Amino acid sequence: MEARLNLFTSPVAAKFGKHIIAAGKVLADSRLPAATQELVKLRASQINGCGFCTDMHTKDAAHAGETAVRLNLVAAWREATVFTEAERAALEITEQGTRIADAAGGVSDEAWANAAKHYDEDQLAALVCAIALINAFNRMNVIVQQPAGDYQPGQFA
Repeated sequence: MEARLNLFTSPVAAKFGKHIIAAGKVLADSRLPAATQELVKLRASQINGCGFCTDMHTKDAAHAGETAVRLNLVAAWREATVFTEAERAALEITEQGTRIADAAGGVSDEAWANAAKHYDEDQLAALVCAIALINAFNRMNVIVQQPAGDYQPGQFA
């Protein structure tokens, strides 16, 4: 399989990518736990059917020490006992924020209030931005049919 467009060699896509990657650096430096950020990226990528990002964030999380059990249960987080209450709140916000068209009103007040019990304002801001950013990456990769499977941890660091 080959992508419809090479996002790495297209001058416009490469310039755009440089800026959104810089946005990701802001999030990496935030106080939102790195493990939570990877879980959020993985769950949104699963929902959006982005094989490239699902591959990338599974491998990056494993490389950072995340367990196979937790990674394998992200898609079924509601029934899994391996996530903290804070992670579960972040995953709920991720699902509702990713499935905006499916949920009348977007993120519910209940989901937001639950997340606010676990994260301060700066962490909530990072969570919202992380969800928005991964959704942007997912959409780019899905549109161009970016192939998955060859990513190596840290490849774009």
